[in-house]
Amino acid sequence: MNAGSSCPPVLVAGGGIGGIAAALALARRGFAVKVLEQASQLGEIGAGIQFGPNAFAALDALGIGDIARQRAVYTDEMVMHDAIDEACVGRIPTGEAFRRRFGNPYAVIHRADIHGALLEGAQRAGQIEIVTGTAVQRVEHEGDGVVVHDARGHTHRGLAVIGADGVKSAVRRQFVGDEPRVSGHVVYRAVVDRQEFPENLRWNAASIWVGPHCHLVHYPLRGGEQYNVVVTFHSRETEEWSVREGSRDEVLSYFDGICAKARQLIELPKDWKRWATADREPIGQWVYGRAVLLGDAAHPTLQYLAQGACMAMEDAVTLGEALRRTDNDIAQAFALYQRSRVARTARVVLSAREMGRIFHARGVERLVRNDLWRDRAPERYYDAMEWLYGWNVDNCIAA
Repeated sequence: MNAGSSCPPVLVAGGGIGGIAAALALARRGFAVKVLEQASQLGEIGAGIQFGPNAFAALDALGIGDIARQRAVYTDEMVMHDAIDEACVGRIPTGEAFRRRFGNPYAVIHRADIHGALLEGAQRAGQIEIVTGTAVQRVEHEGDGVVVHDARGHTHRGLAVIGADGVKSAVRRQFVGDEPRVSGHVVYRAVVDRQEFPENLRWNAASIWVGPHCHLVHYPLRGGEQYNVVVTFHSRETEEWSVREGSRDEVLSYFDGICAKARQLIELPKDWKRWATADREPIGQWVYGRAVLLGDAAHPTLQYLAQGACMAMEDAVTLGEALRRTDNDIAQAFALYQRSRVARTARVVLSAREMGRIFHARGVERLVRNDLWRDRAPERYYDAMEWLYGWNVDNCIAA
């Protein structure tokens, strides 16, 4: 089937990173796209995110790699320290050897900056309409298309619908109806201006301090003018999947025994955002007629591999490539997209859970972790990362 201006649009539920990336991929295949975003205005909450080489491969395939590269901060290394005794557990250089191995850099970027880059790409592409204040509630199939009903009682007709409506997706709730797996891990995030950030931690690195049932992360943003600060701990409370304002006193109460150098991080921010995290069990079916899931709606994951946004953009590129290979046949493309993405994203979800356990090791397990990673050569780390960072548009479709 060939897309054309006389065809109804493909509907995209969600105007976040995954939704706009999907819209870009569809527009590049010639489809008109209508994005339905529940928020009253477009934007991203959160702070910094990390981008591996696979993210840059996706951005290039979406035609906005040039914009994103201008806004990223390129780190010299990823480094892990033990939060109790300050010992360096491992270093992964991300310079020239890393770029030669994976074909792209490692970088950090503010969520708002990458979302803005995607929006610029959408504006440049044309054929993409974005409607805010529109919360998708229900999808119906009608002939060779879909009808989407929103919370205001309006209907939207399209060739298909991409459920990119995030971790609490209404599209997933309708077709899958599964419950989240609340982790009990709480994440606090903040951004601190350079002048307020400790000089002895102003490293050009994606840095993590790992401690018993907790960890702390910091890295530069926006040319080093700001620093992203993230702390994670195992909550004493029974948590529900939520985002709200944080409490400095709560953060301070969870980090007894942490070395003074790392402890500086939790005393910096004036305002915190608090995420009680969850994921879902991986599922093998993302396609329901002319409705398909993408991004966090398909495979919500914990943060321990820093791959949530990366996977959503990979999804979008793979969907676009599936459409190219099937000459824009939506049914065939959806099936090919699902077949190409389910196992990879499930591996990310399950690996992130395990990485969280390793980061938060205590007692003898902590000592084993440190011995396993200490003095490991960069090439051994690169080999271990090949499955994740070696993704690109040429290998994204399943054989």
